[in-house]
Amino acid sequence: MSYELCKKVRELEPYEPISGTYRVRLDANESFFDMPDEIRGEIRDIIDRTAFNRYPDPTAKKLNEAFASYYKISPDNVTATNGSDEMLYLLASAMLQKGSRVVVTDPDFSMYAFYSFLSENEILTYRKDEYLNIDVDALISFIKENKADMLIFSNPCNPTGCGIKAEDARKLVDSVGDCLVVLDEAYMDFWDQSLISEAADHDNLIVLKTASKAVGCAALRLGFAVANKTITRALRAVKSPYNVNSLSQAIGECIYRHVDMLEKSRDEIIKSRSELYKGLYGLILNYKLTSSIYMPCANFVFMKDENAGDMFRYLLSEGIAVRYFKNAGALRITAGTDEENTELLAALERYIHENVVKINR
Repeated sequence: MSYELCKKVRELEPYEPISGTYRVRLDANESFFDMPDEIRGEIRDIIDRTAFNRYPDPTAKKLNEAFASYYKISPDNVTATNGSDEMLYLLASAMLQKGSRVVVTDPDFSMYAFYSFLSENEILTYRKDEYLNIDVDALISFIKENKADMLIFSNPCNPTGCGIKAEDARKLVDSVGDCLVVLDEAYMDFWDQSLISEAADHDNLIVLKTASKAVGCAALRLGFAVANKTITRALRAVKSPYNVNSLSQAIGECIYRHVDMLEKSRDEIIKSRSELYKGLYGLILNYKLTSSIYMPCANFVFMKDENAGDMFRYLLSEGIAVRYFKNAGALRITAGTDEENTELLAALERYIHENVVKINR
């Protein structure tokens, strides 16, 4: 009798991002800022000083301190991870028992449900309203009625870019005291409704952060969890001992110390997002499209259109990659440089002229 894969992974397909070379990449919500020469010089010095034959600091002490200083919180409440994905898996597996009830929202980041599935939790889905918003009171009732053990959602939301205000998030956490609330603030640097400074004051809240978006360090794979000391101690205990490599720790520490650079980059990304939204909204108005576009709080714009699939393929043919959500009939377009935004908008206008306008004549 030969070995067979277990049932839950037998039919799974590996994640495959858009492959190929594209002139404009607006598909992964990355920062359009790379590291300036000054910081690249510091990184070269870090590489020269790194002891490659030694394990990294298992506590990521200096990295946690730099992260905490940037967000004006205590490093005692911070756990560094190998990307947010490591923490998401730990939350679904180590922080819950098999069969625990996990509430996710829809639409939202698909990996929340995926890691819960791998951990053999029961997944309960709260559907957002037709405008892709969360009715906080309805969500609270949903959690209580289903006796949920954990709620996890992104704020602002990936992929919609919509968000709930801090007062509503706070009400949610306070109203479901026996349910662990995981608030993924991967995109909160682009908005001002964070609960990160309050995480230590709640016994059922974990705030997740990443260095892959506003910080512009997707290559480093750095994630962080912020919580009270009891939860933090548990998270540090269940993570692998040397989970964040030495280079990522040292480079991350260096970058989080460059506060002025980070804040300037963030502000420029927010400006780019606003210009992209304005340009897309202008196309919808000018050509009387039936598209739906949502006021963004993140570094991307979410647009629903019955021709989203055709738009996606047309843009690829023009050397421009965006993210296509087939089930939602929508495009998620990352804010790029002025030139990239201009090229994207020009390509979409050409598509409209060649297809929509021609059809409507």
